[in-house]
Amino acid sequence: MVPALRYLSGACRRARGGFPGGFSAACRPAQGRPWQLCQGGRRASTRSFDVVIIGGGIVGLASARALILRHPALSIGVLEKEKDLAVHQTGHNSGVIHSGIYYKPESLKAKLCVQGAALIYEYCNQKGISYKQCGKLIVAVEQEEIPRLQALYERGLQNGVQGLRLIQQEDIKKKEPYCRGLMAIDCPYTGIVDYRQVALSFAQDFQEAGGFVLTNFEVKDIEMAKESPSGSKDGTKYPIVIRNTKGEEVQCQYVVTCAGLYSDRISELSGCNPDPRIVPFRGDYLLLKPEKCYLVKGNIYPVPDSRFPFLGVHFTPRMDGSIWLGPNAVLAFKREGYKPFDFSARDVMDVIMKSGLIKLVFQNFSYGINEMYKACFLSATVKHLQKFIPEITVSDILRGPAGVRAQALDRDGNLVEDFVFDGGVGDIGNRILHVRNAPSPAATSSLAISVMIADEVQQKFKL
Repeated sequence: MVPALRYLSGACRRARGGFPGGFSAACRPAQGRPWQLCQGGRRASTRSFDVVIIGGGIVGLASARALILRHPALSIGVLEKEKDLAVHQTGHNSGVIHSGIYYKPESLKAKLCVQGAALIYEYCNQKGISYKQCGKLIVAVEQEEIPRLQALYERGLQNGVQGLRLIQQEDIKKKEPYCRGLMAIDCPYTGIVDYRQVALSFAQDFQEAGGFVLTNFEVKDIEMAKESPSGSKDGTKYPIVIRNTKGEEVQCQYVVTCAGLYSDRISELSGCNPDPRIVPFRGDYLLLKPEKCYLVKGNIYPVPDSRFPFLGVHFTPRMDGSIWLGPNAVLAFKREGYKPFDFSARDVMDVIMKSGLIKLVFQNFSYGINEMYKACFLSATVKHLQKFIPEITVSDILRGPAGVRAQALDRDGNLVEDFVFDGGVGDIGNRILHVRNAPSPAATSSLAISVMIADEVQQKFKL
C-alpha cells in the first residue's frame, strides 16, 4: 500500500446538444464567472472515458486537472453525486492555508503540506484569487505547555516551514493585542482562502483543457462490462461500467475514486477492501459577533496535546471578515450530518459494527465527554477561549456553521493520520486506484497531492 490522499470534486459541462444517453450536468459559475464551454476529450464520447474520477471535492478536481494537463489526448471524466461542486468537506472547512508545522517529519502530511502551501499561494496569484497571509500564533498559556511548544517549533524547522520564530509575551501583544500567553510560535506563512473558490477554479481549468464533469451522478454499481451488443467495441475498449442510482451509466478503462466520506463504501462497491472505515466527526463552529471581531487579527491556536486526537478550539479569521471559533469534535450520526440531530441508521450501524470506534471511545473517553459537553453548553467553550482572549464573553458569540470530517479509523481504534491510497486485485481491482484517506491539511496540500496521484495513475495504469 502506498500512502497518499483523499476525496474529489467535479466541474460541470453543458454540451451544445446536451449529453448523449440522457446525461445532463448544469454548469455553475465560479464566483460570478460563467463556465467556459469545452469540447472535451478528443477520442471518446461523453459516456465513454479513458479515466473516470469518482467524487467532487478539491483534491479530486486538482487531480483531474493534473491528469488532463499531463495527458491531454486522454478523455477524462469526473462524476459528482451532488448538483454542485465542492459542497461537502471542501465547502465546510476552516479555509486555513496551513504551514506544515504539526506533522511528523518525513511524513507525507508534512512534505505535501509544505509543498502544497507554496503551490496554493502561487496558483492564487496566477488566477487572481483573493487570500490573506495573516499568519498564526500557537500560544502557550500555561507553563506546562512550553516544553511541548518548543518541541513543536523544532518539528516545524525539520519540516522546512518558512519564517518560524519563538516569541515572548511582549511580541505576542504586538501581533495579537488582546491575546494573553507566556510564549508562542509565530507562523507568518499561514494564510486563509476560500477553498471552494479554489476548487471551482480547478474545475474550470479541467474543463478548458477538455475534461467532462457529470453532476447529479451518484454511483451505485461498478462492474465489468458484459459482451458488447451489435459488435460494438465499447465493452472491450472501456471494460468498466459505472452505474448511478437512476440507472444511467458510463464506461471507462480506468477509475480513480476520491469519495471522501464515502471512500470505504465506494471501495467495497468495486469489490476492494473497505478498510480503513470512515467515521464521521462533526465540528461545530461559533461566530464572534461583528462588533467584537477587532479582538482577533490572525489565526490563534492552542498548543496541541498528543494525548488527544484533535487540535482543540482555535480562532480563525475568514475571507469575509468574520471570525470562527472552534471547532469541537463530536461523532456525527450521519455522514453528511451538519446538524446535531441529523441521523442515518445505516451510518450509525456502520460506525458501531464495522469500525474501531468503540476502542477509540474507550481510549479517549474523557476527551469525548468533554467535547460533547462543550457542544451543548456555550459557556464551556467560552471558558476555554478566555484562556487566550479574556475579554470574550458568552454574549459576544453566536452558534455558527459546522463541517463533517471523514476520519479514517482502523479496527484497533487508531486514527489513520497520513494520506493513503490503494488498489485491489482482479479485473476491476487492477484498473482502479482508491484515494482512501486525506485528512487535514488535504485542501492546503491539494495541488501537491494531485501530482502524486497523477504519478501513481501513470505508473499503475501504464498511461
